[in-house]
Amino acid sequence: MLLSLICLPFIGALVLLFIKEENTSIIKNFSLFWSLFIFNYSLIFFIFFDNLSLHFQYLQRIEWLHLSNINIVFGLDSLGLYMILLTTFLIPICILLSWNDSLKNDTKFYNISFFLLEAILLGVFSSLDILVFYVLFEAVLIPMYFIVGSFGSRERRIRASYMLFLYTLISSVFMFIAILFIYNQTGTTDYMILRTVELGVNIERFCWFAFFLSFAVKMPLVPFHVWLPEAHCEAPTAGSVILAGILLKLGGFGFLRYSLGLFPDSSAFFAPLIFTISCFGVVYASITTLQQVDLKKIIAYSSVGHMGLVTIGIFSMNMQGILGSILLMISHGIVSSALFICIGILYERHHTRVLKYYSGLIHTMPLFSVSFIIFTLGNIGLPGTSSFIGEFLILLGAFSVNNVVALISGTGMILGAGYSLWTCNRMLFGNIKLYSIQQFRDLNRFEFCMLLPFILLVFIIGLYPEIIINIMKCNLHIL
Repeated sequence: MLLSLICLPFIGALVLLFIKEENTSIIKNFSLFWSLFIFNYSLIFFIFFDNLSLHFQYLQRIEWLHLSNINIVFGLDSLGLYMILLTTFLIPICILLSWNDSLKNDTKFYNISFFLLEAILLGVFSSLDILVFYVLFEAVLIPMYFIVGSFGSRERRIRASYMLFLYTLISSVFMFIAILFIYNQTGTTDYMILRTVELGVNIERFCWFAFFLSFAVKMPLVPFHVWLPEAHCEAPTAGSVILAGILLKLGGFGFLRYSLGLFPDSSAFFAPLIFTISCFGVVYASITTLQQVDLKKIIAYSSVGHMGLVTIGIFSMNMQGILGSILLMISHGIVSSALFICIGILYERHHTRVLKYYSGLIHTMPLFSVSFIIFTLGNIGLPGTSSFIGEFLILLGAFSVNNVVALISGTGMILGAGYSLWTCNRMLFGNIKLYSIQQFRDLNRFEFCMLLPFILLVFIIGLYPEIIINIMKCNLHIL
């Protein structure tokens, strides 16, 4: 079943290849139908997932390089399950975002790119072989390069796509070297076998640092974050949604699955380094966000701050911190994606993302304003929203390890509330700017229906986090 889930997006991309480019309506309708079918199919794994199982589920092994003892192994734990559900949920949204867009002759290529990206991401989150994981981890860059470079909104999109590609590719070379070193030492790349193998102290620390460089750039952590604001600003709305919603989670997923799973002693040894980088990143990103006037850059830098909190939770290495980091990753995937959709809606109407252009939207766009306020409150972790439980558990886990780290993290959260509320105040309240009043129109039915699932998820997870915690806490031992 798991292999069939990974193959379904490939099948969708293959079908699209045989549809003529001029049949735009057929391409859009099929893409939406097939992406929703994949999402519903992924729910089967959630429904039949055994919360109390002590092992990976839906295991599937395919012989690949038999003579070298390298096989393709797929399986799911609770972490991979929720990342897959988040992926299959966001891909139909990305397809809907181009529904009324003037892609003209690029509709087929656009949808094929997202189906290929979905297939690769499903493979990344279910892979249980470190070499296969590396191949898929790098393959994500190919469709994202075309999504940013081909469908971006401004002239700098080519530069942004190169930055995205080169930053993450070069950093991952170190992980590839470490994988070859591990294979040379153990004779296998199977994750479940490697968990039982004892590497030397120096070897383990070298491998941990090589993996860290790759995951730190992917998240990204300060000072490896330079490519992210540029990529967000030049990407189309759907590209920003999938980048913030899923691709930034690849780093956190890698830290949880491989850094903690394969190198626990080295993770404990380097935890002070991670705490230092993350605390600096949380404060730096928050202060930098206060200086931005581009709405996409505001959300992009806030994502850097949230990812710093995630790494603090992960490397606190206790149940509260790890649960909090997973919850915050899921919440961030929902909230930041919704915020980028809101910015995309404004950009379609006014073709600018400059904060100074907007004022008094609450008077002319009440539905949009209420939605934006909900997602902003979710972004700052207001009690009752999805991010609150994650941030609370992260701080709880950090307090049990280091009070100073928890204090600095809390300071970053206060700064986050400051720039979020400041942005809301500038955009939604105040006087209406008369030179653009004729262009303001509220959310239509299509846009409201697209944002409604995000609003529901923000409150469902915020008010009933047990829907995630009950499954996660029973599976932490196999991360």
